[in-house]
Amino acid sequence: MRDALNLVFDLDGTLIHSAPQIHDAANKVFSSKGLPGFPYETVRGFIGNGVGVLVGRLLAHHGLASDGPLHGELVAAFISIYEEAFDLTTLYPGVPDALSALSEAGHRLAICTNKPQGPTRAVLRHFGLEPLFPVVIGGDTLPQRKPDPAPLLAALTGLGPGPSLFIGDSEVDAATAEAAGVPLALFTQGYRSAAPETLGAKILFDDFTTLPRVIAHLQPKLQAQSAFTG
Repeated sequence: MRDALNLVFDLDGTLIHSAPQIHDAANKVFSSKGLPGFPYETVRGFIGNGVGVLVGRLLAHHGLASDGPLHGELVAAFISIYEEAFDLTTLYPGVPDALSALSEAGHRLAICTNKPQGPTRAVLRHFGLEPLFPVVIGGDTLPQRKPDPAPLLAALTGLGPGPSLFIGDSEVDAATAEAAGVPLALFTQGYRSAAPETLGAKILFDDFTTLPRVIAHLQPKLQAQSAFTG
């Protein structure tokens, strides 16, 4: 469709509220090694750069080496638990209807996340969202992870040419969008720490029921910008 947009979505903190699941998995794998668990807010604050970074930060929080042999064991154990654990993960309100409306409007949808590919596809299947996303770039799809622009650019390449928008929730997503030269729509109910106004987003939104309307309003500007730069 000539007027369609390429819409690339982050996952954790954007489409799904997964911090309770991540917190639970982290405490289980650390406890399995005889290590203390963590408060929810500690784990939540470390989300965004992928499992490896998360585990490294949690090890460092305990005063342990963040990159030794224990790190690899904990990462593997975390992924094995997390790949099929959905009982503490929820979709943000309005997500399924918003994604369906955007797809029905002809927009092309993709995922670009630092969550590993296996758990990413598993959670999309669990919530019945996988058919909406022909392109899925996980944290282990490429050698690079966000905020490197390569994963976002790979997602856009998979969708094909056209004006684009990245929808995310965090400082990592903002840095990725800036590095890739792609406008950002920031979901303000996710896992960001900085004030939303400081992250350079084209639009801010806190309710997915409004997203199709917001994107329809923004669409002519994105198309004009794409035509100018293209």
